[in-house]
Amino acid sequence: MEEILHLLQDNARLSVADIAAMTKKTVDEVQQIISGLEKDGVILKYAAIVNPEKVAESREKVRAEIEIQVTPEREHGFDAIADRIYRYPQVKSLYLMSGGYDLKVVIEGESLQDVAFFVARKLSTLEGVKSTKTHFMLKAYKENDVIYVDEKKDRREGVTA
Repeated sequence: MEEILHLLQDNARLSVADIAAMTKKTVDEVQQIISGLEKDGVILKYAAIVNPEKVAESREKVRAEIEIQVTPEREHGFDAIADRIYRYPQVKSLYLMSGGYDLKVVIEGESLQDVAFFVARKLSTLEGVKSTKTHFMLKAYKENDVIYVDEKKDRREGVTA
């Protein structure tokens, strides 16, 4: 099962026949394992990873990471406030963190003003939110084990006289 998961994480376009050949299992065994993983919620989604620098619409979007300090709710801890936050369509990721803040949110907006409005009017006004700190993402070099930088580019410094 782990081997099949690793193969799919590396390349979700592999056919069941290819995975069967690579794992020395039958096509039926692989299909049953994959179906079980999907049914049990281990595999949640198959997706393409797109280089945002190569898609005009993505280049125009503004992404930000927001650190949030919250007061956990009695009997629900951080889960209740996290539930309210991850339901916003602007929220792309949400993590419970250790350290100086409690939650890390990655959001996407149409503009700097759009992100600022979301933080000021939606996040910071939620009951239990004590403070927010916003960091705008300027460029992605690597994300989810995928390098976005063109490695074929000549990176040598020019010589001037």
